Amino acid sequence: MDTAAFRADLELIPDTLAALADALDAGLPGLERLPTLGASRALVLGMGSSRYAADVVARRYRAVGASVGVELASTELLPPATPDLAVVAVSATGGSAEVLRAVERYRGTGRLVAVTNRPESELGRLADVVVPLGAGTEASGVACRTFRATFAVVDAVLAELLGTEPAARFDADAVRSAAAANDELLATSTDWLAPLADLLAGPMGTWTLAPAERASSAQQAALMLREVPRRAAYASETGDWSHVDVYLTKTQDYRALVYAGSAWDAQALEWMSARGSRFAAVGRDLPGAELTLRFAGDDDDAVAALTEVLAGELVADHWLRRD
Repeated sequence: MDTAAFRADLELIPDTLAALADALDAGLPGLERLPTLGASRALVLGMGSSRYAADVVARRYRAVGASVGVELASTELLPPATPDLAVVAVSATGGSAEVLRAVERYRGTGRLVAVTNRPESELGRLADVVVPLGAGTEASGVACRTFRATFAVVDAVLAELLGTEPAARFDADAVRSAAAANDELLATSTDWLAPLADLLAGPMGTWTLAPAERASSAQQAALMLREVPRRAAYASETGDWSHVDVYLTKTQDYRALVYAGSAWDAQALEWMSARGSRFAAVGRDLPGAELTLRFAGDDDDAVAALTEVLAGELVADHWLRRD
């Protein structure tokens, strides 16, 4: 890992997303083989950022009745291989030890699909079908462009595998809009990054909240704050926050990055306000926020999921350079 190269990786996000949008329009390699697998159910396996993104996509498919599960590849309790089940293994590097171990039980079934940034990897060799992420080389070794690509590629894979799709997709139009939105945030970061980083730098850590529909934003932002500058950071889904994290607002100098848009924003903000917590809002204007960050398309969940996490990523890089 070369965290010093992280900012350069972030700067490449707009171009990478634009290229991915073009690839989606053209048809991703491997997709044409998926309908022939005869699957009516899908199981997505992954770790870390890969799982965060897959969870968000799978939730959309379950909402229209599709049978899609997402599991940590590290679990011992995986379902058996059956003729109606396609297994989608997601690993940006194609070398995640947990993923490689998990797919062993599905080798030779004819329905093992790899989603990876390195088709020539061990995972790619084991799979029956490989669909590339096409995110380019991340010089820092930190998943940022591959994280974003996972949404669109897993979405495309599930649509082809199952023959059904939600109305709102991580399609080429959404990805192209996200490319522009990421470019906008990068261009304006000199105006908001330092104040946001100062606000979130609590003595006891930083907390991130996001709605279930975009829970990946809180999870990925917290991961970036841990992985890049090695700061304490904790993620919650906004509604669940009132059941698992609210307690800390009473005893700590609580600093939060709120990815707005949850039906439960007001409930969380009521507790924060009553206890003097400090927070920034991304994507919506929230009462009590000391800083609000908006961007074009932030009312579209797909565009938001591919863009808003940049706030946390840039804070992570800022802290790394300052420390």
